[in-house]
Amino acid sequence: MIQTAASEPSGKTMTFEEYVRYQGEPGIRYELFHGHLEPITTPTGLHTSICEFVASRLQRQFAAQQLPLVAKSAVGVRTEEDTSRIPDVVVCSRELWERLCARPGDGILDTGETPLLVVEVVSEDWRRDYVRKRAEYAMVDIPEYWIVDPVRQRVWVLSDPQSENSYERVEFQSGDQLVSVQFPQLELTVDILLSPPLVEDVIREEQTQLQRARQETEQAMQEAAQAKQQAERERQRSERLAAYLREQGVDPEAL
Repeated sequence: MIQTAASEPSGKTMTFEEYVRYQGEPGIRYELFHGHLEPITTPTGLHTSICEFVASRLQRQFAAQQLPLVAKSAVGVRTEEDTSRIPDVVVCSRELWERLCARPGDGILDTGETPLLVVEVVSEDWRRDYVRKRAEYAMVDIPEYWIVDPVRQRVWVLSDPQSENSYERVEFQSGDQLVSVQFPQLELTVDILLSPPLVEDVIREEQTQLQRARQETEQAMQEAAQAKQQAERERQRSERLAAYLREQGVDPEAL
């Protein structure tokens, strides 16, 4: 997550309830940390591409497994009484997401509404993602936390928030296959995660494959229909021949 120095109206602290209703400068989102607003600046292109790809890849995985889960960006997660974060990607149940959509105010998962996974793409202030948010996400028992670091070319998968170190850590580097504790069937390499294709290109390739599969299916159906027609013609020919032989006093079964 990319952030600038803290900035709050009139220099005063803010409660969580005030934060939910707060309308800041147009186009700027804010996190709340111990009552202070922390503006989030516009992310880099690579940062955006990674976030979009992760969300899209998870969405496709959930659809393939028919899991009642959603992967979203720009969703808040309350971590303390006066602290609320906006992870780059959040995974939660469909039921929880629908509950969030049904209430007014900013889209923030409140206390007790725990996501299954949060993902942060590291920015210049790496300590925020590696240290501060790690402690906060562990404190609210988020079961899995990914730290995607394009600069250091690595991904940390943190799980078991009740451990002595506020998460057990597994590091994945270039050439590795990422292993998710929450989603073990997910197939995702570190290389593609750190340098992802455009989601639009992924969708375009999927559509091309679907079109090709549809054409192959249609061709197979046509060939099957032609084979059936040929078999029917052969059957009719055999019946005509058998009838002719009987007329000539020859038993076709004896031939």
